[in-house]
Amino acid sequence: MLSIDPAQQTERENYKFLIGSIIPRPIAFVTTLSKDGVVNGAPFSYFNIVSANSPMISLSIQRLEGKQKDTARNILESKEFVVHIVDEQNVEQVNETAATLPPDQSEVELAKLTPIESLKIAVPGVKEAKIRMECIVEHAVELGDSDSPSCDLIIGKIVQFHIDSAIYEKGRIDPRGLAAVSRLAGHDYAEIGEIFSIKRPK
Repeated sequence: MLSIDPAQQTERENYKFLIGSIIPRPIAFVTTLSKDGVVNGAPFSYFNIVSANSPMISLSIQRLEGKQKDTARNILESKEFVVHIVDEQNVEQVNETAATLPPDQSEVELAKLTPIESLKIAVPGVKEAKIRMECIVEHAVELGDSDSPSCDLIIGKIVQFHIDSAIYEKGRIDPRGLAAVSRLAGHDYAEIGEIFSIKRPK
């Protein structure tokens, strides 16, 4: 077995180990609103659950050469955002939103996604997602070198769930109906494959 010190590697080498090892990763499609009213949309796979009481999620947004991405800047300015679960039906459109656009152009418009009004926050979601979560910022932390942060870690508190009734039954979500996709390395994604159960020990 290889034993490798990350301090002796480049950022890119460590990145390849991380995205190749920590798989599959759920994908959050995040919408935000700029100060000028532009709806920004972007996918992130550094995303997961933090807590159920209160319901919270984490979102890590990497910086490019020390510069904040539009999503992070908008979230930190407005303290609001919407997280959507990426699925087999919307993954192609969501992938289009990964294009680099200037802040005054909307990735949501580019991908021909349909904005839909939120109930509790000003940021709209998109209609094409089977699950979307309206979030407010609980915590935001800059990580990396103190003089040159490399990412913005956002903890969002969910204030409203929106779930397609076709995949909801008695408080549970049908994983096959949701058909969520996950991120692997490179250009690769994965669908929900074989599902198996193992009972948790008492």
